[in-house]
Amino acid sequence: MDALYFDHNATTPLDPRVRREMIAALEGIHGNPSSAHAFGRQARAAVARARGQVAELLGAAPDEVIFTASGTEANNAVIADRLRDGGEVVYAAFEHPSVRAAAAREVARGAHARSVPPGPDGVVSVDAVLGALSSTTRLVVLMLANNELGTLQPVAEVARRCRERGVPVLCDAVQAVGKVPVRVDELGVDYLTLGGHKFHGPLGGAALWVRQGVALEGLLVGAAQEGGRRAGTENVPAIVGLGVAAALAHADLGDRNRFLGELRDRFEHRLAELLPEARVHCAGSPRLPNTSHVAFPGVLGQELMRVLDAEGVAVSTGAACGSGKPEPSAVLLAMGMDRDEALASLRISFGMTNTAAEVDRLVEALVGQVQALRRRTPVLS
Repeated sequence: MDALYFDHNATTPLDPRVRREMIAALEGIHGNPSSAHAFGRQARAAVARARGQVAELLGAAPDEVIFTASGTEANNAVIADRLRDGGEVVYAAFEHPSVRAAAAREVARGAHARSVPPGPDGVVSVDAVLGALSSTTRLVVLMLANNELGTLQPVAEVARRCRERGVPVLCDAVQAVGKVPVRVDELGVDYLTLGGHKFHGPLGGAALWVRQGVALEGLLVGAAQEGGRRAGTENVPAIVGLGVAAALAHADLGDRNRFLGELRDRFEHRLAELLPEARVHCAGSPRLPNTSHVAFPGVLGQELMRVLDAEGVAVSTGAACGSGKPEPSAVLLAMGMDRDEALASLRISFGMTNTAAEVDRLVEALVGQVQALRRRTPVLS
């Protein structure tokens, strides 16, 4: 059986058009973008072109875009800067670990943090975020799309209400950019992070958008790259790849949205027909078009993922497994999900390289393996 990849929320295959441009950069651009000679100017022009492509995707100005190595670095940079002198950060309890761990590090240094749990629909309430604010709140962090559930969060309304209170907002849009429209002026946030490998760009190519006029002291210091906001010689091939991926996403975002939504809906409809006891989480909430999070009662998600992997099917539990003992996803527990249901869950995330025929094969594999596991272990304990 040919391998089937349904873990696009973890990372996506590199688009061949992106690969071609990156290879051309590797072979033909040899200068340091900071150098004054012709080789440096060539590299600098490539970086500038990519900066414009990312800005166009976001509806931003090019000089608001800072290139980073990952969304994790970008999130860390903002949190460290805003809490440099103490204060408080408020964030959703199911934020990416790069947010939660960065906040915890600043707490260890004397800052404060409050987490806001999502509701059972996988969405954080605007009122809950506002209710967590205090006179010392220096930053609110709210992801645009949850990486496990795919649920879309009310970022624009939170940002509008926080702006009235003078509190800046960081939006981790890594899981959303390239799948749904993301326009910084519509969101109204102060900072936004994205990663190219989530929309068929390269690993190592990411960006932090900072609204014009908002100060940022760089996490990495040294020379004056990226306007002094992120020191270090630019990774030109990865930046070129990110720019191309952004341009491709900007050109056909509507088609991508429809295509991915069709794959997800086909999967959920077929699964309901053949395995009606499977439960799709947050199906009534606004979601990314490519993400389906499903519980298979009576089965351990970790074991189901393992047997599917042996069959050449890649999916994800989104859960950590330490000391050989499966643990439920922190995201699912944060929204109040029962532990057994959380342990029985899988994330299936579709991408532009998938087909309808592959979706049908995925459903067949899931149904067969769920039934086989239930025969072996009829009751989840």
